[in-house]
Amino acid sequence: MGVEPYDSDDSDANCVNLIRKGSVRIADIKFPLPYKSKSFSIVMVSDALDYLSPKYLNSTLLELSRVSADGIVVLSGYPGQRRVKVAEMSKFGRPAKLRSSSWWVRFFAQTKLDENKAASKKFEAAAGKAGYQSSCQIFHLKSRH
Repeated sequence: MGVEPYDSDDSDANCVNLIRKGSVRIADIKFPLPYKSKSFSIVMVSDALDYLSPKYLNSTLLELSRVSADGIVVLSGYPGQRRVKVAEMSKFGRPAKLRSSSWWVRFFAQTKLDENKAASKKFEAAAGKAGYQSSCQIFHLKSRH
């Protein structure tokens, strides 16, 4: 598990505690990750890909796939759903590029990352049971090995 190495606010207190305990490792996703291949069962990336330029997006997804043994979960914002706060822009150096679901599906196909249909179905079933309504796009991908 890893998190983007940017300033944490109060809502990230649990994450900071996990970092201190060594349960969460920190790496900047724009560069080669300092982990062996298949270091993690599942790699989850939330919102961070929305801030990457196309230059970094392709290599970042391949790196996430490399360190993942069983798959990747990508959480991404919906186009037009929210406005970027000034603090977020300064933190990442650029505004979020919120892409449509169809854009992501095409991009994943181009990078040869296939949907993990079994994981998607399990998630949808569990979410439906719990009454969970996502406020973001969620993609379950197979690792590329």
